[in-house]
Formats: sequence, C-alpha cells, structure tokens
Amino acid sequence: MSTHKDSAVSFLTLAASGRVREAYANHIGSGFRHHNPFFAAGAQALMSGMEVDAREHPNKRLDVLRALEDGDLVAVHSRVHMRPEDDAVALVHIFRFDKDQIVELWDIAQPVPSQRVNASGMF
Repeated sequence: MSTHKDSAVSFLTLAASGRVREAYANHIGSGFRHHNPFFAAGAQALMSGMEVDAREHPNKRLDVLRALEDGDLVAVHSRVHMRPEDDAVALVHIFRFDKDQIVELWDIAQPVPSQRVNASGMF
C-alpha cells in the first residue's frame, strides 16, 4: 500500500525527470492549489512552468534526502542540481493530501552557498 510520503516523492521524482504530465495525472487532485509566488494560481500554471523547467534543464538531478508524514501533510527535504556543474539548491516541499491526491503544495528553495561557516552543512 502506497503512503502519502510515497506519493509525494513519486510526484517530485517524476516532475524532476521531465515527466510532469504523468506526475500531475497520477498525483494531483481536483481543486489543487500551490503557493509558489513565481507562477499564477492553479495547477495548469505550475505544470506549464515545470514543463519549461524540464526542457531547460534536461539533466536535472533531484536527490530526496528525507520525507516526513503527519496525517494529511508530507514534507520532503531534497537537493537539486539543475545542471551537473551547478551548485546544489536545498528544497523543502510541503504537500497536503485529500484522500490519495495532492491538493495543496508549498515549496521553499535556498541556494547552497559555496562557502559555509557551519561545518555540518545544509544536508
């Protein structure tokens, strides 16, 4: 049996690999809302943005580091390299589920600085 955690990780993995429409078809529920300030409201706007990103970054690599599930909420902490030679970006996605579908999404990104004071790093 698949958990919400599994579904959230599957959605991110599919979208990052360029299979955006499959990610949406498999995991996004009706009435989906997102909170990304760089895209207009609604599933279609975010999906279109993800498709453009996939075309511009065909060698993107997403590494899921941890996923936490609490009721209808899932948080996924990951690292992404848009191009192999690029520095990493730290990501946190928070998903809200209704039954087995994602109905709300928040995402937070922070570039990993090349010089870090904290020896523990971001990951």
